[in-house]
Amino acid sequence: MTTPANAPLKSPTGQPTGTAAAEPAAPASGGGAPKVVARQGVLSAVRPDQQPGDGRYPVAWLHISAPGRGAIPTATSRCTCGRDRSAVGHRQVHALIADHTAHRDLCPLRTASQEGRTAA
Repeated sequence: MTTPANAPLKSPTGQPTGTAAAEPAAPASGGGAPKVVARQGVLSAVRPDQQPGDGRYPVAWLHISAPGRGAIPTATSRCTCGRDRSAVGHRQVHALIADHTAHRDLCPLRTASQEGRTAA
């Protein structure tokens, strides 16, 4: 199927001759602009938290990634007191887990809150 290079791809439509001005839109029936009615919605208010909590919040995080058999595990231990440690490999991850557990008892942020609880 061969077509000449200058053959039109679509059916030609009639081309207007000369220029014509745009016609104004017909006026809307009813005289004037359409009226917009605002919806009356229900007033919303921020409600108090339904679960107020007991005053506890996270201080230290231990993230362990052990992807599967034959893969090398990694771990990170972070605390809001500024402690940030990481480990790669089985031995180092196990050591970091033990260190993180020991840090929970020695962290100045946790021991300060515990002293207030025992005094009360």
